[in-house]
Amino acid sequence: MGRTRPLLLIAVAVIGFAIGCRKAAPAATVPPEVYVTNVVQEDVPEYLELAGQTQGFQDVDIRARVEGFLESVNFREGSFVRKGDLLYRIDPKPFEAKLAGAKADLETAKVRLQKTTNDVARYTPLAAQKAVSQKELDDARAAQDTARTQVEAAQSAVDTATLNLGYTRIYSPIDGLVGSTQVKPGNLVGHGDATLLTTISQINPIIFRVAATEADYLRIVKRRPLQTGHTPQAGNIELKLADGTVHPFTGRVGVVEREVNPTTGTLGIQIYFPNPQFVLRPGQYGRARLLLDVRKSALLVPQRAVQELQNLYSVAVVDDKNHASFRNVTVGPRKGELWVIDKGLQPGDRVVVEGIQAVTDGALVKATPMPELNAPPEAEATSGKHN
Repeated sequence: MGRTRPLLLIAVAVIGFAIGCRKAAPAATVPPEVYVTNVVQEDVPEYLELAGQTQGFQDVDIRARVEGFLESVNFREGSFVRKGDLLYRIDPKPFEAKLAGAKADLETAKVRLQKTTNDVARYTPLAAQKAVSQKELDDARAAQDTARTQVEAAQSAVDTATLNLGYTRIYSPIDGLVGSTQVKPGNLVGHGDATLLTTISQINPIIFRVAATEADYLRIVKRRPLQTGHTPQAGNIELKLADGTVHPFTGRVGVVEREVNPTTGTLGIQIYFPNPQFVLRPGQYGRARLLLDVRKSALLVPQRAVQELQNLYSVAVVDDKNHASFRNVTVGPRKGELWVIDKGLQPGDRVVVEGIQAVTDGALVKATPMPELNAPPEAEATSGKHN
């Protein structure tokens, strides 16, 4: 027993030491699992989208040019009218009476002119023979000049009366869409000023007016230098309507204003769109999309793979040994669920899409491939940081 007890104590100490060492050993680290995808490389068209509003290609205010009582309205409000269609009729009877009086005065003046002309013709040879005095001939000639002036004045009065009578029938000056009538039959119009009756808008083509910021304008002219004084050539512009549909006809740039508005910092641009079915009406809102450029062999990654912190963008890249590292990148326009990367990545790089929160720089990760997230065929690139 005396010898066995020390041996037992030694054995217990050895076992305790072994157990202590086993507990002190660190547990093996499990690499975090992340989902990665390869960088997509393809050509990306870049578009500029600008919000705007439609207006008539030509808006004509129809006004009463003579004073009188409105007799009839000869159109259906909100309908399409043709050039020369009768729109309004003002009571013509007072103007017919004025025209008749003016014609009578003209005939009287013509008779007076004929009499004075005959007097001059009779006195001229008599004055040469000293049968009448020179004063009588001069008086006859003066009367003739006065009569001639009276004829001209009377003719002018007839022309004015004829013109005013014509103004009692108001016709459409253009083909277009007519609005609501502002005055109903029976009302006095043209009293004191030219009363606004209605407005007609030519809507084929129709104008889509946008206000481009200085930054947008510079982006356009740097990629498409403008020629001052030349007709703008930018075309194939799409128009996205309020319901999300696209207008079936593409437009072209019509008028670019001379200067940037100092108050808003924008430059007005008019875009002309064909509108043969009259779907577009003045006052509608939409977004015009203009092709700026095509980025050849652009690099794209899912938007979820890009982290932003204080306007700095970064992605986590996994190398062929499954070590992760963070890279700062420069982003470009977006295309669907993808984001163009201008700088910071190379073709063939793998970026982390999910699980990036568990990644530290230089750490080993378990990389699981994720299905490629290509943009749908109808999606094109638009600027990601405005509009």
